[in-house]
Amino acid sequence: MRKLNPLLKRGLKAVENGDLVKILQTEIRHEISHPRFLGVETGSLGDFKLDWDSPESQDIVLKRQFVSGEEVVVSALLQPEPIELDDDLVFPREALAKVCIKKPGLSSILQFHCRVYETGSGSSDFDVEKARFIRSLVSASSSTYRDNFLRPIDFKLGHELRHYLISKGISEGLTNFIVCHLNKKEQDQYVNWLRRLESTMSHSPKP
Repeated sequence: MRKLNPLLKRGLKAVENGDLVKILQTEIRHEISHPRFLGVETGSLGDFKLDWDSPESQDIVLKRQFVSGEEVVVSALLQPEPIELDDDLVFPREALAKVCIKKPGLSSILQFHCRVYETGSGSSDFDVEKARFIRSLVSASSSTYRDNFLRPIDFKLGHELRHYLISKGISEGLTNFIVCHLNKKEQDQYVNWLRRLESTMSHSPKP
């Protein structure tokens, strides 16, 4: 606690002197004048539509409905841990995506857990890491959703499931969109957070 008190005092002094507000204003100007993802390929939704994209949330939801009535829903958000960027990569975070497929007239759902990542030069890819079969969202007992129904899959099966999802519209254009959109979304939220904090500090009464 003795070590913490001087830090708190310096922090309060920075607020009192307006230094923190100046730092925030400098950071905001930097982020706006140096857009990180300017000119980056944004990908394509294809036959999907953006069904959910709240400015306050971290996730997005994409939907596609086939003429047959089959429905594909993709929910995605960024991995919490940043990756180590090399010269060919632009985006600091990969994405986690759940792909749910529902056949017409059935209450069961196929669900796939995927990792979506940038491969360089404006391209991306995805791997199927886990899969589950949900028998019913209405009548199934809670035991249906235990972890043993969500199993890691081996490379060969993952390869086959990947081709299955590609046939359902999970194309490179869509994975490009997911990675790009989510990283841009996080950047916009960061700038908005800086602005709110700067506004709060600017209008706070002086101690």
